[in-house]
Amino acid sequence: MEFLPYTMKWLELILRWGHVLFAILWVGNSFLFNYLDNKLNKDISSNDIDGEGYLMHSGFYYKLTRLKTSPPLDYLNRLVIFKWQSYLTFVTGMLLLAVIYYYNSGVLMVDKRVLLIPPSYAIGISLLSLIISWFVYDFLCKSNLIKNNILFILTIIILLLLISFGLTKLFSPKFAFLSVGLIIGTNMFGNVFTVIIPNQMNIINSSKKNEQFDSSLSLAAKQRSIHNNYSTFLVLFIMLSGHYSFIVYHKYNWLILCLVGLISGMARHYFNLRGRNIHRLYVLIGSISAFIGLAVLVLLFKK
Repeated sequence: MEFLPYTMKWLELILRWGHVLFAILWVGNSFLFNYLDNKLNKDISSNDIDGEGYLMHSGFYYKLTRLKTSPPLDYLNRLVIFKWQSYLTFVTGMLLLAVIYYYNSGVLMVDKRVLLIPPSYAIGISLLSLIISWFVYDFLCKSNLIKNNILFILTIIILLLLISFGLTKLFSPKFAFLSVGLIIGTNMFGNVFTVIIPNQMNIINSSKKNEQFDSSLSLAAKQRSIHNNYSTFLVLFIMLSGHYSFIVYHKYNWLILCLVGLISGMARHYFNLRGRNIHRLYVLIGSISAFIGLAVLVLLFKK
């Protein structure tokens, strides 16, 4: 076996392994903290405490307290900030994109049955889709549209439809699917890198100076965190899309992808509500029924 191909195989192995590992850590942190925010007891009359609760793990009780004010200075210097899981998931994902798809763009990205374009054009379109999608999403989050949940969600759904349809008319079906996941994953990383972590650091710096921190920073960071939370199920579905060609190569693959996004969002919403002790079993039953209905439709319209 030649040295370069052999090296590339090991590089791909390490990157895939790391990407999955870091993604598990990132998703786990996201689910845990959003669950805790919903589950903590907020019925507390205190100037310092916003919510509290208890956990059991490995035979020990843990007391959790969410503060309205900053902790003592010595604790500020020892804060645990969860960011590297997100950063490394993104970095390994982009390296995988380059090593596997961009390196073999003429085979894995371009499909002459869809659209015959030079491989360099395909790479350029792929990178531009990530950049433009982030700026559009970030603009919407900073606009007045974000104040209306229904309009914001409808706008995101319409954009998902347009992006999914458009990419299936540019790339091979498998890479088109992956590209939607890349766009969502890049937006999730962008939320952490440009909003969540910077806002947290601003709050920490204000606390170190004994200054009152801007509570809007916390709200903005939490809002982006919730967006990431709802996006996770769809991104994981797309990450595994290489294993279900009957969907990826379906003539309505773009529509199936969007419907899976809606269904997975419903399922995620049920668990988020349940974390707040709001039991809406019909939401979960509705998502399961919709998924079964989608499976039937995929079979009926497979040709």
